[in-house]
Amino acid sequence: MVTCPDGHRSSTDDYCEVCGVPIAADPIAAPIPACPNCGAPSEGRFCEECGHDSALPAPTGAPQRAAPVQDSAVSNAGAPDSGVPGRDGAVVWVATIVADREFYDRMRARKGPDAETVDFPAFYPDRRIVLRSKDILIGKRSVSQGVRPDIDLGLSPADIGVSRTHAVLRIDGDEVTVTDLGSTNGTSLNGSDDPIPADRPVPLHSGDRIHVGGWTTITLTAEPH
Repeated sequence: MVTCPDGHRSSTDDYCEVCGVPIAADPIAAPIPACPNCGAPSEGRFCEECGHDSALPAPTGAPQRAAPVQDSAVSNAGAPDSGVPGRDGAVVWVATIVADREFYDRMRARKGPDAETVDFPAFYPDRRIVLRSKDILIGKRSVSQGVRPDIDLGLSPADIGVSRTHAVLRIDGDEVTVTDLGSTNGTSLNGSDDPIPADRPVPLHSGDRIHVGGWTTITLTAEPH
């Protein structure tokens, strides 16, 4: 038996018999540059943490992270530039990622596919990602497979119950949906133990919680822009 990069035990040593990923480890990835404004890892032009535009001159002074917007300012679902208004009438969708002990305990109780191998992390700081694309992939980065999720759950400590391409969020006009992409452990919502159907978009609203892997919960909120 061998162990695949996602932590599954497999009797085949080329591709994992559980999730299908190659057994060979990914090549070492190049370091991800840091945002000059807040210091968070940032691969694209706009920082996912604070929204800084890397095409602009670097800010002076110490890096500053954007202060989180309180959830109490949000009361209804909406899409960018519609829904819950800020000062200029616009909103932005934000995904807050946490290690959810309650979800982990439910997964263990129902004996999920990875229940015996997934451990709850001793420390996992909450992460906030501003969603600026129409399609947002949830998964784990893989250089060899060309997988670069917008919400990368492969950062240490990684949730080994999350598939490489686990689910996708879509922001389209006034509609926001989540679609499970046939993941090993499935995707559930708002404390339910019943996974949503694979390959079928499910509508979301501000404040909805998305449960993936063994202990990861992503809360989606529309916040004043």
